Amino acid sequence: MRPSRPVQIPVEQQSVSVKKRTLIIVENLPVPFDGRVWKEACALRDGGYEVAVLSPRGKGYTKNHEVLDGVHIYRHPMPKEGNTPFGYLWEYGWALFWELLYSWWVFLTRGFHVIQGCNPPDNIFIVALPFKLFGVKYIFDHHDANPELYYSKYERHDFFYKTQVWLEKLTYRFCDVVVATNESYKALAVSRGKLDPQDVFVVRNGPDLETFKLVPGKPELKYGKAYLVGYVGTMSIQEGLDILIDVAAHIKEQGRGDVHFTCVGGGPGLAGLRAMVKEKQLGDTVDFTGRVPDNELLEVLSTADLCVNPDKPCEMNDISTMIKIMEYMALGKSIVQFNLKEGRYSAGEASLYSDNHDLVTDFANKILWLLDHPEERRRMGEFGRRRVEEKLAWKFSVANLLAAYERAFEKRR
Repeated sequence: MRPSRPVQIPVEQQSVSVKKRTLIIVENLPVPFDGRVWKEACALRDGGYEVAVLSPRGKGYTKNHEVLDGVHIYRHPMPKEGNTPFGYLWEYGWALFWELLYSWWVFLTRGFHVIQGCNPPDNIFIVALPFKLFGVKYIFDHHDANPELYYSKYERHDFFYKTQVWLEKLTYRFCDVVVATNESYKALAVSRGKLDPQDVFVVRNGPDLETFKLVPGKPELKYGKAYLVGYVGTMSIQEGLDILIDVAAHIKEQGRGDVHFTCVGGGPGLAGLRAMVKEKQLGDTVDFTGRVPDNELLEVLSTADLCVNPDKPCEMNDISTMIKIMEYMALGKSIVQFNLKEGRYSAGEASLYSDNHDLVTDFANKILWLLDHPEERRRMGEFGRRRVEEKLAWKFSVANLLAAYERAFEKRR
């Protein structure tokens, strides 16, 4: 047998692999469970970058270091997720310590030219500051507007709120490029952050249609009911799941025992939400699955007759883009949500929009109307699917992500 010839890598690709290295730091979720960060890492890898990711450990993701699909993933210890101002302070301080330690380890062993910090919180710029002395650039990946996020949870402009404002200001001050999830967040970077619009790139968090696909429904997931209403997301205060429980109670009180609600996802509010379901005697109407594998999530959403986004009306949710909306649309599901700016931009005619002041009755009525009008559900679902395929899928965001990195590298010269 003739020996195979060694693969010759073009000179241009060799220089890319040596010169373009990045470290992505994310604190909220482990990678690759954090879908947005994993998609970014893979897109950068495919774009010719050497990519390392630093994230916390979590359930099912406990290895200190592993290489997945060519991406180096480092994971640091993490305390229990905070759910109070002081709990968050402890969580963020602990994470910051490990991020500093691991980033120096990665820098000395592998090297990097860019740090991409994915908030929350807005303190990752502290990790990047010492590396600026070596010419490393900092890209701020703006996932959440933290001052608005804090206020949505606690509704007060106290010391901790002012701390969020201060950290956001410093983040904008020390970053070189901003990656924003939508035009509202870009406007914040330009107005509050005083950044040049040329340094701000909108990279929407759309679903990857290669992996997020409709699967055969499972009738048993309806628990003997005629209809299933689906939800996926984080279980915390600003997600409005307490509102959804009240909506389910209202529907049941109207004599509609043919509707079941299934909510998929984990988070600090999960135990409290399950207790609320028990207290309101809705065990036969609402269930919270907790965090489940992707195949089970897809089974629930594929079985659902419609999906909901009960994010409560507030400034934070008005300017934020929720990936769950595009995921519902990718599966061809009609939606009910409140009338919020970015939610309406994403969904368009794929959704009905509930009155922001009548948080329960109108939301419930719109769910029931859609359930009773299958042709309208089908039309809305088809519209949503086309919108994702033609504009909102992840593949349409990759070019802007790579452009943001090119901008950062231009500043290194």
